[in-house]
Amino acid sequence: MKLSAIVGLLAALPSALAVWPLPRTLEQGNSNTQAYWVNLNTKGNVGGIVNGAVERYRNIINSEDFLAPVDYNRGVLKTSGSLQGLTVTVESNDETLAIGTDESYTLDVPVNGQATLKAKTPYGALRGLETFSQLVTANGNSKVIANTPIHIEDEPLYTHRGISFDTARNFYPLPALYRTLDAMAYNKMNVFHWHIVDAQSWPVESKTFPELTQKGAYSAKQTYSYNDVKSVIQYAKARGIRVIPEFDVPGHTYIVGLTHPEVMSCLNKQPNWDKYAAEPPSGQLNIAKPESVDFTNKIIDEYTKLFPDQVFHLGGDEVNRNCWSEDPDIQAYLAAHPGEDVESLLVNFYTQVHNHLETTGKYAYTWEETLFHSDYVPSTNNTILQVWIDQQSVQKALALGYKVVSSSYDSYYLDCGHGAWLSNWDGNSWCDPFKSWMHVYNYDVAANVTDPAQKELILGTEVAIWSEQTDETAIDQRIWPRASAMAETAWSGKTDASGNVRTTAEVASRLHEQRFRMVGRGINAEPMQPLWCARNPGACYLPPS
Repeated sequence: MKLSAIVGLLAALPSALAVWPLPRTLEQGNSNTQAYWVNLNTKGNVGGIVNGAVERYRNIINSEDFLAPVDYNRGVLKTSGSLQGLTVTVESNDETLAIGTDESYTLDVPVNGQATLKAKTPYGALRGLETFSQLVTANGNSKVIANTPIHIEDEPLYTHRGISFDTARNFYPLPALYRTLDAMAYNKMNVFHWHIVDAQSWPVESKTFPELTQKGAYSAKQTYSYNDVKSVIQYAKARGIRVIPEFDVPGHTYIVGLTHPEVMSCLNKQPNWDKYAAEPPSGQLNIAKPESVDFTNKIIDEYTKLFPDQVFHLGGDEVNRNCWSEDPDIQAYLAAHPGEDVESLLVNFYTQVHNHLETTGKYAYTWEETLFHSDYVPSTNNTILQVWIDQQSVQKALALGYKVVSSSYDSYYLDCGHGAWLSNWDGNSWCDPFKSWMHVYNYDVAANVTDPAQKELILGTEVAIWSEQTDETAIDQRIWPRASAMAETAWSGKTDASGNVRTTAEVASRLHEQRFRMVGRGINAEPMQPLWCARNPGACYLPPS
């Protein structure tokens, strides 16, 4: 039976079909297979990534005693066969992880005998292992895979399925980052966009400008050394996750001014900071000074070497013209250079910095304002635009021929909904209300995009967690399971094979199961509903009018 024909049975047969995100193609039978001890092994030279994942999932599967909340009263399932284990093979053990790396896999689970997982790359094998782990559930004193035989052919719709993670407004120790990467792997997400510095702090070690961290970190204990960064990158790669750093310029850079005031404008203007910045403290690189470009290019040179990914994020968002138009040095420069203005200076800054990044062999990743709120035009269409303001931004970027990642604030900003954080204002935050998992799930980056060529330019989506009101104590609940909702739509798409749009009512039972599974694996994901609702799918709907 094809998946498109059985979507309506999700509530009735949750155990077999509760994989998250939903596979592109799934066929199932009506037998159940006993799994006393699940032995995972490999065939051929699969490489270190796959060997490590096999060991990891062997431990997860055999230590879990998981039963979906909807199955709380199902009793012990009768079985017709016994699983002998799972054999993993890959066509290539090349462990290069980049844009467009193949993540496809084929998984077969028989009624009796050996299951097989085949993938073209190590990272497809990782995704298949996660799927296989979700098929195994508790069954009395043993385990079972229900509804065998099972055949799955799976691959993601989008190549970029990420989280933008801010570690500058509040600091996160390494265990919080590792835990987030684990949860991303459980949801087949593959990009950790590390917004590592901002106006409030510079926690990452700099060997070029060591004073940035010495004066810019919240404390000596709240820093990321080179070894820490390499550890995060290695941990992420082992889970098929790319790490893309963001060093936001020319805005959001007050912290640079603590040690390099000579390249700065409008440093910490108080009390009217709102005239100069989106939030306190104000401060932007002085775009009239060649020294600012030189400083930025040295930052690029240093961190493009530390972060191996082929993509490097240069920020470029929320620059404030008042900051520059009232700067005495910029006023003096403009007086001496008739015909130039703040806009031409900004275009010149973007041009020099982006051109320099290009010499490193990296692709530029930038917030939409770099192109849409200035006259800057990149020299090539290799620039990746991260759009966040509205859906029209997606269409505009695609029409111009740019690759797009959407982080629509109205759907994907997971920090929203907790009210204002300014101490003297009892109001809402600018992006309230709270974005429910249903609101996240209902967003479609490709809405109203009909041109097939433009659809090909959509790389994917990212949820964002800005950390004004979040730190290690709250991060799991802020992100999960809402990011899981984005993960499914980015992997599986919004529609089934017949073109029917999946509704939140249809997927709720599976997401409940995924949430409880994550909790069992140490991710403190927040509840979606009362447990009674999770146990009784369909009983907690809004009544028809």
